[in-house]
Amino acid sequence: MASFFSDDQHAIRESILRLCAGFGDAYWKDRDADGRFPHEFCDAIAEAGWLGIALPQAYGGSGLGVAEAAAMVQAIAESGAGNAGFASIAINIFGLHPVAAFGTEEQKQGWLPRMIRREDIACFAVTEPDAGLDTTRLATTAADRGDHFLLRGQKIWTSTAQVANKMLIIARTSEIGATSRPIDGLSLFYTDLDRRHVEVREIEKMGRKCVDSNQLFIEDLPVPRAHLIGEPGKGFRYLLSGLNAERILIAASLVGLGRCALQRAAAYARERVVFGRPIGQNQGIQHPLAEAWAELEAANLMAFHAAGLFDDGRPCGVEANAAKYLAGEAAFKACTTAVMTHGGMGYAKEYHVERYLRESLIHRIAPVTPQLALCHIAEQALGLPKSY
Repeated sequence: MASFFSDDQHAIRESILRLCAGFGDAYWKDRDADGRFPHEFCDAIAEAGWLGIALPQAYGGSGLGVAEAAAMVQAIAESGAGNAGFASIAINIFGLHPVAAFGTEEQKQGWLPRMIRREDIACFAVTEPDAGLDTTRLATTAADRGDHFLLRGQKIWTSTAQVANKMLIIARTSEIGATSRPIDGLSLFYTDLDRRHVEVREIEKMGRKCVDSNQLFIEDLPVPRAHLIGEPGKGFRYLLSGLNAERILIAASLVGLGRCALQRAAAYARERVVFGRPIGQNQGIQHPLAEAWAELEAANLMAFHAAGLFDDGRPCGVEANAAKYLAGEAAFKACTTAVMTHGGMGYAKEYHVERYLRESLIHRIAPVTPQLALCHIAEQALGLPKSY
């Protein structure tokens, strides 16, 4: 374990690992097979008080930083819960940062404690089928009707919408072209996921079956004006305030997932005997595992460096994107190496590493692709012209 961790961060890690020990390999293998949402795991995390780790104490949170939250999610993934364990609680950890940062006192008092206690379950509705990563071109509209807004449009890749009763959603309150910049027309809402007006259609995918991903079809959803966060037209800026933290938490969780896969692979390499010797004695097995370990630990340093900058209130966009990029590539390589170390048995579900490999792809791709992360680094760190 990294020596740069504080005593509090070490304590968080150990507490989370003890809690996760109650949800072992069989639990996550079963959830991967049956697709049932891991409510028991989420309830245990909530009951232990961890969902509010990075939210203000005034609203029931712990008031800790992103570094402590990163230590938490890394331990969850490393325990064997993988991306499924992380994704099942991700929005609760930092998703409502815009509410904590820009909401009214009434909104904070009314919304944050309920989410921390898991009395409400939220989903995050941003991405759209025709916009992809070009968030400035979102087309979902929120028509101002005085005391309420009327939302209409589509969202895609919205996680946990099958079980959520609330959603954080961004929509256009001014048409594209009506403002000097497209982002100036976007507003942010936290409101009820009213299924009379929102059809939630699950997307079948290759991994993390127990944490659903969905397409939303929104038809004249009435949203009270009191559910608008901050000022109209500033929703995109409010989202940006939390994007670096999201990338940091994802990076930390990916390192945890990669470590879990490597631990499995090293154990198998020590025990599997072929031609009268453990396969881990062969450099053809040792070197890829050692290389994967080194790359994971380097990504981890960047992730916690970015977390430290964030918690100090300093710019960290380049570091957060670099952490997400490095961790995504390192986790994918570690999980692939773990499967190959197991040989044919790496393809068998009983050894779990195939599940880790499938789950590693999710956040290698989202919420920002490796290519766009590199574009950001090239522009911001190296002064190269914008390419998109």
